[in-house]
Amino acid sequence: MELTFYIAAAVAVLATIMVITRFNMIHALLYLVVSFLAVAVVFLTMGAPFMAALEVIVYAGAIVVLIIFVIMMLSLTREDVEQEKAWLQPKLWMGPALLSFVLLAELVYLLVIAEMPADPAAGSYVDARAVGLALYGPYVLGVQLSGILLMAGIVGAYHLGRQKKKVIHRFLQEKEPKKERSTVL
Repeated sequence: MELTFYIAAAVAVLATIMVITRFNMIHALLYLVVSFLAVAVVFLTMGAPFMAALEVIVYAGAIVVLIIFVIMMLSLTREDVEQEKAWLQPKLWMGPALLSFVLLAELVYLLVIAEMPADPAAGSYVDARAVGLALYGPYVLGVQLSGILLMAGIVGAYHLGRQKKKVIHRFLQEKEPKKERSTVL
């Protein structure tokens, strides 16, 4: 059980470093998903399967989809799409795929071979009720403030990424386009 914790933690650290060092947003996003999955495996090894499920559903699912929507709002040009297709080579997606395979092997090991520790001192089981009481008990203000912060980030990303259309009042628009005069000297 300790070995799986250390392997998952190493995968999380390595994937997070790859997120920071990637120039392409989609590649960084792939490594971010791997990092979230590795953190979920860490939660699972620590005896918190509910937090592991939340990590996968909320972070690896919802937050990544939100980032993809922001990328879509930026409206990339055709040249960017062609460059992205050229980057889809095995040498670029093999890193996230290899790290994901390591996490999958650890997860299979945890679910099939290893058993949860019988000794309560080795680790305690955290259920959904305890998480809910902790979040919406003394930390309810923090949960609400983080929700407001995420909403402000979404609104800010929308306003930064949208295309602004130039609006001219109808009285200021020309009725007929003026013809250019050519003067011959």
